[in-house]
Formats: sequence, C-alpha cells, structure tokens
Amino acid sequence: MALIVQKYGGTSVGSVERIQAVAQRVYKTVKAGNSVVVVVSAMGKTTDGLVKLANEISPNPNRREMDMLLSTGEQVTIALLTMALQELGQPAISMTGAQVGIVTEAEHSRARILHIETTRLTRYINEGKVVVVAGFQGTSSTGEMEITTLGRGGSDTSAVAIAAALGANFCEIYTDVPGILTTDPRLVAEAQLIDEITCNEMLELASLGAKVLHPRAVEIARNYGVPLVVRSSWTDAPGTWVTSAKPQGRSLINLEIARPVDHVEFDTDQAKVALLRVPDNPGVAARLFGEIARQKVDVDLIIQSIHEGNSNDIAFTVTTPILRRAEAVAAAIAPALRSQSNPKFDEAEVMVEHNIAKVSIAGAGMIGRPGVAAKMFATLAEAGVNIQMISTSEIKVSCVVDAAECDRAVNALRTAFEIEARETIQNYSSTSSLPTQHSALSTQHSALSTQHSALPVCGVALDLKQARLAIRQLPDRPGMAAKLFGLLAQHNISVDMIIQSQRCRVIDGVPRRDIAFTVSRMDGESAREMLTQVAAELGWGEVVLDSAIAKVSIVGAGMLGQPGVAAKMFEALAQHQINIQMIATSEIKISCVVAQEQGVKALQAIHAAFGLAGSEKFVVPA
Repeated sequence: MALIVQKYGGTSVGSVERIQAVAQRVYKTVKAGNSVVVVVSAMGKTTDGLVKLANEISPNPNRREMDMLLSTGEQVTIALLTMALQELGQPAISMTGAQVGIVTEAEHSRARILHIETTRLTRYINEGKVVVVAGFQGTSSTGEMEITTLGRGGSDTSAVAIAAALGANFCEIYTDVPGILTTDPRLVAEAQLIDEITCNEMLELASLGAKVLHPRAVEIARNYGVPLVVRSSWTDAPGTWVTSAKPQGRSLINLEIARPVDHVEFDTDQAKVALLRVPDNPGVAARLFGEIARQKVDVDLIIQSIHEGNSNDIAFTVTTPILRRAEAVAAAIAPALRSQSNPKFDEAEVMVEHNIAKVSIAGAGMIGRPGVAAKMFATLAEAGVNIQMISTSEIKVSCVVDAAECDRAVNALRTAFEIEARETIQNYSSTSSLPTQHSALSTQHSALSTQHSALPVCGVALDLKQARLAIRQLPDRPGMAAKLFGLLAQHNISVDMIIQSQRCRVIDGVPRRDIAFTVSRMDGESAREMLTQVAAELGWGEVVLDSAIAKVSIVGAGMLGQPGVAAKMFEALAQHQINIQMIATSEIKISCVVAQEQGVKALQAIHAAFGLAGSEKFVVPA
C-alpha cells in the first residue's frame, strides 16, 4: 500500500464533468489499495476572472485582499471534488491550506512554505479518507493567521511540499499534456514525450518557461528526494518520471527557505581561450565550435559577450591536457573570421590564459532568490578574489578566477554559505552529474525507454519574457560585480544570464570591461533607471536596455563529454541566418540570446537539429 499525493491543475478540474472524472480516477487509485491526498487548483480560468474583478475595483489592489480573494478559487474546487468522491461512496474531506497546517512566510502573493503540520492530515488518512487540499495557499506564521498565497503555479508547490512532509511514496502531477515534452507543443506540434528526466534537467527546463511543472515544486522534490510523475488527466498514459538523487537528511523546518547552496565545487585543471573582435554575424560561433568538435576538443564553459561595434568576444574553457589542441584550432580559424564587409576591421585575436580555476556554488535553493549570486560575488570581493568569467544556471553559479586564488575563494564561499568540507567537490565539472536514484517504486517504471538518456539533449526551451541590460566600462576590480548584483538583490530583481566581456580597456588608468545580464522584462525598465542613477557614483558608464530579445536553450545531462553539442546548436541557428547575441553555458545547459522576432524560429530549428521530433502530434486542450 502506497501513500500517493495527486495534484490536478485548473484545466483538469475546469467543469463539473472534469471534476467527476477526477473523482473516478482518485476512487480507482484508492481501490487499488493506496492512500491518497489530492491537491487541486481553481477551476479553469477562475483565478484570471478573480484578478479581472479586482482590477475593475482597483488598478492597484491591496495584496492582502488579493490573497483573500484568490484563495477562494481553490476552496470551490475542493468542496465540489469532495462531494463527487462522496457520491461514489468514497469517504473524503476537504481542507484549506490553513486547515491542513501549511505555514508560510508573512509575505502576501508570493509566500514560501516554512513547514507543514501533518497531524490532522495523518489522522484523516489513517481513517481511510481521501483528503482534498486547496493548493496555492497557506497561512502566515504570525499570530494573526493571515491567508497567504504562494504565487502562480503554487498548487504544484503545495503538492510536492505535502508529499515531502508526509514522506509520500510519490507525487503525481496531472495536467493537460501527456507528460514532459521535448518542447512546447504549441510551437512544435511534433514535440516528443520524455519518459524520464532528472530533477536538475527539469529545474532548468521549468525555469526556462516549460509550464508543466513549477520550478519551486521541482526544487522541493530535488531537496527532499520526492519522486514525481507528470501525467495527463485525460488519458491513462504512463507520463514522465522526474527523478532525484537521495536527499542529504534535510530538515522539514523552513522547508522552502533552507540554505540555498548545497555544495561548493572547484576545478583547477582549466585554461581559458578567448577570441577577441570576431565579426558579429550569423555562423561565426558555428564555424568556431564546429572545428573544435571535429578536433574532439571538449569545451566546458562558453560565453559570448554583447557586441561592441560590429564585433564581439567568444571565450571558452577547456581542461589543461587538451589546451594545446584548443589553442591550435582557435589560432587556425581566427584569420578566417576577419570581417569581409570592412577591410579595416581588426583581425580576431586569440588570447590564452593558463593557471585559472573554476569555482562554483550549486544548489536547488537558488531559484528566485536574487541575493544568492550577489552574496557569492561579495564573498569573493571580500576575499580579494577578482572574477574573470561568470556563468549562471538555475542550480549553479560559476566564476573563473586565478588559480592561485582558488583555495582562498573556496574557503571564503564555504564559510559564507555554511558548507562543510565534505560538501566541497573537486573537479566536478569534468565528471558526470550527481547520481540519480529511483524511488522504491522504480519497478513501476523500470520498463521505461532509455532512448532519451542516450541523447545529449532532452529538451529545448524558449523564454520570450526577458530583457537584457548592459553596463559599459565597468571597472575591472574585485567588488564591482558584488556592488552591481547586490543593488539588484536589494530591489528584489532576479538575474538570469550574466556575461562579462573578455575585452579589457584601460580608460583614465583604470582597466574596464562591459558586463551584460538578463532579467525579467517586467523588471527591465526599473532596473535600468536604478542602475543609471548610481552609475556616476560607482564609476561605470552607460546602462543600455534591450527588451526585444529571446533566450533559447538546450538542456540535457547527456551533453557532458560530447564536444559537438554546442556546435550543432550554433549551426542550426546559422543555417536559418539567426545571429547569436550572447552565449552562456553550464554543464547541462547552453543558452543563446537572439532577436525576439527570431525566437520561435530558433527553437524550431534547434529542436529539429537534435532529432527530438516524434511522429505523434500533441494537441494541448483549450
């Protein structure tokens, strides 16, 4: 007998008929010998309708009253579903977030879960009842017992948090698609179902805009080792399993606000190759990394900074033993990258730097927390460590530093993030990703196809809701990145991609570099205004905002140790004359910024290039 938490989204409970169908599914699960807790969202577009009503009353409604209003949507669903179960003869009881004991921060509209009191839940489960819980909501830990909501997509978070608190065997997320697909089926109808995916891969995809699972839900699953399966509420298809490594005995207190960083990682076996002043044209990255792949050179970090004039810089890191091969490839191709349109254009220059190290912080708790990267940069600045390259992902921030400063950097980061020595991983970038452990119920999905595990890329995602900020002529000294991203964190602005240019210019005796980063488009203008106000005081130049960008990314644990993956992505874009404006990578993700109007075409081209399309077309229910 298993304890199962099931979550049903708005479309799954969008009508009386759909609620009755869900009741039948729950009833069938119980009759198979399982105990079930059901978490539901508001029916259909109920939440959108409530928001519209509020906006008709007030252009800027009070956040407390919005939580009071929006929490009613789920209460309608839990009552109706409980009635439907009772009509089938199944004992059931509905409970709001407060009645369950979901205790959150006192932060209206975006609260995080602190802990869950499971006594009442457990009592009803032991009595043989199905407990139907209102997702998306909780109650503050203050004496006033304020109703709080977790933000859009919060029902996923509620379900996985309850599964973790109860020690459930697994959590089923029912939605309107048959599982997790290789990309958005509304953009590529032939998107293929993924049988199995790791939490790390899912974190990247979820945070890139794949809407099947909320990133916070995946974060909890990863931190507490909760096996997830994403299934369609319309069929009996097996869906997609989301697997995670065995958890490290994490406390259920401060469930969503526990320490954000699990590990400090370092790799001293690295060198950097940079090509400066390469033409800012489609196909340049494809040509460079295509030749690198043909020479079997495995690249770790790749960054392409924002253009300056008609050129930009591309830098990458490799392990020391293959540096000579990488350097030879770069030197051979550099003359061929000379601009054909401007004879006076300077030839691309190859710059090689030995004695560097990559230092990283890793952990699922970084998502949506603007202060984590800023804290890393501030820690390195206080230790007198200058940052040469920055690469970010949802679960890792990496900095390239001088090798002589590696030990100092690692020790400072361990102290700042309270990481024990045993949680520091050496040479992690050159090994495979953390081991994946299946649940005790692995026999239920042992027959899963291994097709996707053999592929280097499991999914392609597109984010059309970002803007890019570029700061010109930032002084190149310890502490500048800390000040910049500290300011953004103070204003609760989350940063995604961060690129520091390789080209350094000395102005008035001060070496300077450009730095660019992406933020949510809704934060773009306020971030530009705030940074412009302090530019003169902090000694940097112009702050430039570009909201007409798109970020397209590939994700896959299988890309580790496969040199041609980046080249294939870049070549797919080049074939469609799509210019790459920025590049950033992690061990399991490569992201490119392109023009907004080319975003969908870029996703479709890359999805096709990696052979991810299937023969079946998935239609998302309206």
